Amino acid sequence: MDSEPELSRGRSVAVAVIAVGAALAAGHLVAGFVGPPASPFLAVGNWVRDLSPHPVTEWAKQTFGTADKLVLFLGVTLVLLAVVVAGALASRRRAWPGLLVAVGLGIVGFVAVTSRPDLGQLGFLAPIASLLAGVFTFRLLHTRALTTTTSGDRRAFLRLSGGVALGAGLLGGLGAVLSSRVDVEASRREVGRLRVADPAPPVPAGADFPGTASFITANRDFYRIDTALTVPQVSAQDWRLRVHGLVERELDLDFAALSGRRLVERPVTLACVSNEVGGSLVSTAEFIGVPLRELLDEAGVRPDADQLLSTSVDGFTAGSPVDAVLDPARGALLAIGMNGEPLPVEHGFPARLVVPGLYGYVSATKWVTDLELTTFAAKQGYWIPRGWSARGPVKTQSRIDTPHDGSATGGELTVAGVAWAPAVGIDRVEVGVDGRWRDAELATEVSVNTWRMWRVRLDLAPGDHRIAVRATDRTGATQTDRLAPPAPDGATGWHTVTVTVS
Repeated sequence: MDSEPELSRGRSVAVAVIAVGAALAAGHLVAGFVGPPASPFLAVGNWVRDLSPHPVTEWAKQTFGTADKLVLFLGVTLVLLAVVVAGALASRRRAWPGLLVAVGLGIVGFVAVTSRPDLGQLGFLAPIASLLAGVFTFRLLHTRALTTTTSGDRRAFLRLSGGVALGAGLLGGLGAVLSSRVDVEASRREVGRLRVADPAPPVPAGADFPGTASFITANRDFYRIDTALTVPQVSAQDWRLRVHGLVERELDLDFAALSGRRLVERPVTLACVSNEVGGSLVSTAEFIGVPLRELLDEAGVRPDADQLLSTSVDGFTAGSPVDAVLDPARGALLAIGMNGEPLPVEHGFPARLVVPGLYGYVSATKWVTDLELTTFAAKQGYWIPRGWSARGPVKTQSRIDTPHDGSATGGELTVAGVAWAPAVGIDRVEVGVDGRWRDAELATEVSVNTWRMWRVRLDLAPGDHRIAVRATDRTGATQTDRLAPPAPDGATGWHTVTVTVS
């Protein structure tokens, strides 16, 4: 009696991997037509990100920094491959275990896609196409593989498998091309030079010192932290903004109407709440846009509204205190330009929010498309249920830029760095050497909404020296020396470096 045919481990795994490749390619292709967020692989990545426990999210950010998105994709890929290999090895004789795995993965993709807030009406077609392609391909290749007995059969199977794999690659590539068919850079070029009615004054020559960061951060160097696994591609021609909620009248603006209003230019320092003491997640740019206060006054904010909930085109939300947004001294902007040009795509083109004095997670929504006046009791922004505080005022901070920790130097050296307390202003910076404090020289203040550079010249004796910095803001509050991590409302502590004088 003949034994039941059985696939080799390598062939069973190859069948399963090709099938999942075909499934992902089909979903990505259909997503190219109905909208990139409908791609099942991308949707599952977003789903995993959104469902990850707060400690896991923080560990990933602290461990991998700005590479956390790449690590997330790699992690999802490895888990997917592990599930696929397990299903393949269970399907060496019969196809049903692998088919169950294919259906299960298809259901996960469907749930992940349909839970997306930025899904188009036909977005569900992408995970359905993915599921059907995966099941059909696995069934076809598994059946052919089991019936392969002669060398001719083996060659036919290899041709079929190779053709499916090649086809999947081509379809996936076509899907990628279709997903990027919105030429955002062409849209930026079409926007052209922004006509600013109220430009920022020139930055004075004494605004920064040698050894510190440049007062204005170049667009390419401006820090980028957001939840977008892929940068949203929105043309200015397709962009719209809705202002609604607790207002007297709703507003609906397109980009032409927005850019045709009175544009102002303001230097603003933005900081990320994830910034560690002494970290680099803080930058300054000259933003161009429409004063947010003017838009909201036009809408007529009702007295019971205490939160402005802003929503990105990819579904990210942030809740800003209404009193901060309407504060004329802060000058919050609906920004469309940055350092003299339309916003870079990765920094929110066509439009984003800029609210001085608030950490970005509660204010700096990029690719913004919806502004709802509501209350903190009624709704929460993306990060609040994940353990972060609701209002997010930027804490007074300072940083040593030079010398670097662990460096060797001569006895005479200049210690220099930056301090910031946006919307409040820096009044004093002190540098401590081995516990003894002295005042630093402050650079020319440009605005209370921007950082301020400082420096002090030291003459140190040979040996190791511990140098620390602390800042005092205009309210008279001095940085605490108590070390605290970024969560839930920003890091605290003095930035310190150790130098060796030879």
